[in-house]
Amino acid sequence: MQMKEIEQAAARLRNVVHQLPVSTSRTFSEMTGSELYLKYENQQKTGSFKVRGAYNKIAALIERGEKPVAVVASSAGNHAQGVAFAATELGIQSTIVMPRSTPIAKVSATEGYGARVVLHGDCYDDAYDKALEIQRESGAVFIHPFDDEDVIAGQGTIALEILRDIPNVDMVLIPAGGGGLLAGMAYCLKEVNPRVQVVGVQAEGAGAIAESFRAKELVSVENIHTIADGIAVKSPGKITHDIIAQYVDDVVTVSDEEIASAILLLLERTKQVVEPAGAASLAAALNQKVELAGKKVVCVLSGGNIDVSFIHRIVEKGLVTRGRQIKFKTRMLDTPGSLEHFSRIVAGCGANIIMIQHDRLEASLQLDEAILHVACEVSGMEHAQQLLRMLEKSGYQPIME
Repeated sequence: MQMKEIEQAAARLRNVVHQLPVSTSRTFSEMTGSELYLKYENQQKTGSFKVRGAYNKIAALIERGEKPVAVVASSAGNHAQGVAFAATELGIQSTIVMPRSTPIAKVSATEGYGARVVLHGDCYDDAYDKALEIQRESGAVFIHPFDDEDVIAGQGTIALEILRDIPNVDMVLIPAGGGGLLAGMAYCLKEVNPRVQVVGVQAEGAGAIAESFRAKELVSVENIHTIADGIAVKSPGKITHDIIAQYVDDVVTVSDEEIASAILLLLERTKQVVEPAGAASLAAALNQKVELAGKKVVCVLSGGNIDVSFIHRIVEKGLVTRGRQIKFKTRMLDTPGSLEHFSRIVAGCGANIIMIQHDRLEASLQLDEAILHVACEVSGMEHAQQLLRMLEKSGYQPIME
């Protein structure tokens, strides 16, 4: 890859993608001790950065005189919508193969951008195999989600925009799944300014790039489990791995709890809806996965296509992580007035009961006992500890769940 490929990609995309400025965040700057900025690719066309690589790939084929009759891709999310949009804009038919378990909203969005959607298999690998079958039978061009130089160059254009807005940036945190975004941006940032630190961020439950980076060879993981489905990739690309190994300074991981907390903070403080994969970079910054103090730092929020039916689970997980909700159980006497007495203690502490379950069937209970399973809304960790201490003082033995 050469810088001119990213510059050419930027020229192709200039009147296609939204030119999103890098925005500062006083709240997150204070929380991290840095001068922290956010790159809102969750506001990009199709809701993520993926449109950049998809459009650049198809446009580059056309410029080289290789205009495809049709394109095909496999995806359960952002790549599907990016390819569908790009192909339609460039007057080319597209077929997207998605697993049968793909949420209806994502299928509808992909069809809305002009693609023909084929539902096949139970996972991404099944959809990928079907897409290759369609490619062989139809002669369509397969658009890989990350392991393709034109796709990587398209994703790398985000780095040019960051350097334009903050030429003296010290560090950029970038979500990573298959590695296309990280590879493209790392190459561009380092070629323009080798002083910039580039850090990839993965979910703990899908850390193939992190393991590959440490092992200095391509590593695949057998099992992945994370709420960040946009970066849940078992095997990074060969091209992306080689670029990442050469240009990236570090790759760190964040937990699902840390991601959920970052999503909740983004909703509260910036009024931005960001999907789990997109919030991974901010999660790394907030949890000090790298040293940020005194630096100018940019977190790339790579996408905002979160399943609406999933948001409440993310918010609840974030509330628990930040100590805004606590769940515990405790024994109590199963006699008239006992529950009222318990409720008065909770209310006296200024906490709010949001769930309570009364269990009389536990085998170890005495005949006059029950176990309460309780979820309470509190203002934070200190408030939660105050509530637990008050319950203990009143004779209860709360155990966190």
